[in-house]
Amino acid sequence: MQSVSPARGAGPLVADVTMACDVLVVGSGSAALSAALAASVAGLSVLVMEKAESLGGTSAMSGGAVWVPANHHALAQGVADSPEEALTYLRATAPDGWRETEDPLWQQFCRCAPEMLAFLEKHTPLRFELTPESDPLMAFDGAKAFGRMVTPAPLRAAVLGSRPWPIRTSPLPQVYTYQEVIREDIYHHPFRVAAKLAPRLVWRRLTSTRTKGAALITGLLAGCLANGCRVKTAARVLELITDGEQGVTGAWVARHGRLIKVTAARGVVLASGGFEWDARRRAVHFPGPFDAISSPRTNEGDGHRMAEAAGAQLAHMDQANISGSLPTRYEGRPYGLSVFFQYEPNIILVNRHGRRFTNEFQFNLGEALDERCEQSGLPLHLPAWLIADSRLLWRAPLLSVCALRNKGWLRREATLGGLAALLGLPPGALEETVARFNACCERGVDEDFQRHLATGHGAGDRRFHGGLMKIARGPFIAIPFNRSFLATKGGPRTDEFGRVIHRDGTVIRGLYCAGVAMANPIGTRGVGAGTTLGPNLTWGYICGRALAHGGDSASSSPEK
Repeated sequence: MQSVSPARGAGPLVADVTMACDVLVVGSGSAALSAALAASVAGLSVLVMEKAESLGGTSAMSGGAVWVPANHHALAQGVADSPEEALTYLRATAPDGWRETEDPLWQQFCRCAPEMLAFLEKHTPLRFELTPESDPLMAFDGAKAFGRMVTPAPLRAAVLGSRPWPIRTSPLPQVYTYQEVIREDIYHHPFRVAAKLAPRLVWRRLTSTRTKGAALITGLLAGCLANGCRVKTAARVLELITDGEQGVTGAWVARHGRLIKVTAARGVVLASGGFEWDARRRAVHFPGPFDAISSPRTNEGDGHRMAEAAGAQLAHMDQANISGSLPTRYEGRPYGLSVFFQYEPNIILVNRHGRRFTNEFQFNLGEALDERCEQSGLPLHLPAWLIADSRLLWRAPLLSVCALRNKGWLRREATLGGLAALLGLPPGALEETVARFNACCERGVDEDFQRHLATGHGAGDRRFHGGLMKIARGPFIAIPFNRSFLATKGGPRTDEFGRVIHRDGTVIRGLYCAGVAMANPIGTRGVGAGTTLGPNLTWGYICGRALAHGGDSASSSPEK
């Protein structure tokens, strides 16, 4: 981590090094590299600054799922989809009140997402493939049963040339493609699947072939480099440079102990990720218990801090990608592995009162975990617990491995009463809750939350074993199931061209924001498995396009 920072009150800063570019991009994830690519293809000189030693951020660690409505792959297969239908879906599924502020951004996203995907395939070695998944909220107008989910095909590291560019590693096995993960039952049968796919897995190792998020970042980076982008790692952007007239003209950067002054003739794009590792901001906007964070520790809200100092209006600061997680280690430190381990028939989630509070299989489970009290702002249900019987550990061997490696994480008692006492739940509540759930299992109908009808991830996804099964065979187990943060999704509010809005309602000239660093127009409530990467790539593309055309991306666009 860089320790150099601009000194205040000690006279003008003196740069050790000066650099100039048309566009400075802060960060190197999907939104950042998409912005850099769009700007550089249009002929602008682009400088990408990443404060970590490796590139790609959370995007590189991800499963690589990308939600792109009306994309050319779907249309080629005869799927009837359009930006208008996607907009209908976004409007129908959004939280109350969001349309008033987000509709112009939704319209821009729906128009630009299809052309973004075609643009990436033309200007990078990336090739995308459709997945068999449906939109998860199929009951709403505009939803599609197929065609909006794509993932990058495997890509060899050799596309980056002879230089060994460092791509951020993932705690997930990146040797599998996203398609293989949803088609095979890796979670329940890891050894059987590894043996079945062994020849192709070995070949990928031998040829340094990347998959999922690593493939996405590799391809984006290859396109950026081919179009002249300069990329620097271990470069922490410390402070924006303003011209005194509410305009941003560059930034101060610390790299290898030197202070660099970067001037950006067209502007700066903040795509530095979320603020989940900023303990102060997190405590303000997400009070109450949480289990883990599932992103790089570099996601400390640098972009939020700098934008706020420049007068930016912040919004949606209480929005995030929230899930449960399994405890593991990453880069030698505790880390939360974001996987959907609650999709088992013999589990329920209970709140601090020992009562079920949600459909455990719903797509937007994070919303239920983060439901707040209107008066106090604190979570209504936390601390929450996953409750199951001993058969869960046989069904999901990964949980047994986590329990062995993390003493005290999994609680186990011979009786439900003993387990409730261990967890500090009200006497009798857990026994009553389990008895009611077991009665629902006998009837095959979840009368409380309709879990038997859940189709959030689609029937083709073999990662999830749904259904209803009694919790009846001791010993009984409990696992913490509080919020884990993959990314916060609040930040500087932007207009439909990615331009950051000042607190007085005007545009901050030369300042743009994209990805989860922005006040994301799709918040905690996701609309598809690729809700994060799809909009991230699109908003990066929109920012790069706007920068190439004087801040207004409506009149023209880069070559597609």
